[in-house]
Amino acid sequence: MRAAVLHEIGQDKLEVLDDVEAVGFGPGKVKIRVRATGLCHSDVSAMNGVLPQPAPFIPGHEGAGEILDVGDGVTNVKPGDRVLVCWLPACGACPACRRGQTQLCLVGFMNAGTPNFKRPGGDVFGFAGTGTFTEEVVVDAGCAVPIPDDVPFDIAALIGCGVTTGLGAAINTADVAAGSSVAVIGCGGVGISAIQGARLKGAAQIVAVDPVASRREAALRFGATEAVAPDALGDAKQRITAGEGFDYVFEVVGKSATARTAYETTRRGGTLCIVGAGALDDFLQLNMFELFFDEKKILPSMYGGGDVLTSYERAIALWRAGRIDLESLITHRVQLAEINEALDQMRSGTALRTCIEI
Repeated sequence: MRAAVLHEIGQDKLEVLDDVEAVGFGPGKVKIRVRATGLCHSDVSAMNGVLPQPAPFIPGHEGAGEILDVGDGVTNVKPGDRVLVCWLPACGACPACRRGQTQLCLVGFMNAGTPNFKRPGGDVFGFAGTGTFTEEVVVDAGCAVPIPDDVPFDIAALIGCGVTTGLGAAINTADVAAGSSVAVIGCGGVGISAIQGARLKGAAQIVAVDPVASRREAALRFGATEAVAPDALGDAKQRITAGEGFDYVFEVVGKSATARTAYETTRRGGTLCIVGAGALDDFLQLNMFELFFDEKKILPSMYGGGDVLTSYERAIALWRAGRIDLESLITHRVQLAEINEALDQMRSGTALRTCIEI
C-alpha cells in the first residue's frame, strides 16, 4: 500500500512508499479507502515539531473515502458507505461529552500514541490517530462519519477539518453579531472559512489580513470587505473603527506575535478568537492591568468550538444552498506521488487548500 511517510520530526519532505500496511483492524474499528485528502497547516506543524506527534508518521487528517470493512460491533457504517474522517471523535461518555462540549473529548487524542500502520522496518503512526496521506487507513468507527451521495469526496475532506474549524470559530465560538466589525489574521483555508462564517452572521466590515497578495485577493471573493497586508492593519483599524479596534478579531496563524497583534487590534470589550494551533513553548504575554482594564474576551476555538457532527451537517446544508463556497477553496490538486509539491504550495502561500487525490 502506498503512503507518504515522515521518517523524523524536522524533515521537510515526505517519502512516498509502497510497503506500508494499515494495522489495528478489529472490534470497533473500520478500514477506509481514502479517496481525497486536504493538506492542512497542522500537518506541516506536526512535521516540524510545533505540534507533538510521534515519528515516523503519516500526516493527513482531513480526508474522505469509502468503507472497505467494519469490525465486530460497528453499526454506524457498512462496507461501501461514503464517509469523511473525523480526527477528533466524541466518546459520548467523558465529562466533556456529558457537558455537551464534544470538541474537547480527549479519547481521540489517545489514539495518536498507538501506531496504526507498519512497514518492514517497524511501526508507523498516523497523525492525530488518523493519517490520511495513504490509500487505506484503520480508525475507530467514530472517526468515520457518513456523508450524503451528493457530497464529493474533496468537499467532504475539507469539511472534516478546515471548513468546520473556520466556520465554527465565527458561528459557534465568537457568535459574531450582525452589523459588527471583524478582522481575520491569516487567510488560508481556515481563515477564509472564518471570513465566510462572519459574512453569514451579518458582519458589516470584514478585513482580511495576510502577507500573500493572492490570498488577500481570494479573501475578497469569499466575502471580505477589505484585504490588507499585515503592515497596513493599523491603518485599517484607524479608518474603519476610528482607532477603537474591531469588535471581533480572529487569529488563524498560531503564533504569539500575531496573537498579540490581534489583541491590540481588538476594541475594549471586544472579542479575540484564537483559532491557530501554536507551539507548546510559544507564550502570549499580557499584563494584568490590561487584562482587567480592557475587558477583552479571549476565546480559544478548538475544532470550531461546537459539536462536530452538527457542524458537519450545517456546513453541508450551507454548501448545498450556495451560502458558502467550498469548491473555490481548492486551488490546487495533486496526486499522492506529488505530495511534496503540495507542501511547497502551502509553505509559499500560493494555495488555500491543496487536494491530494488518491
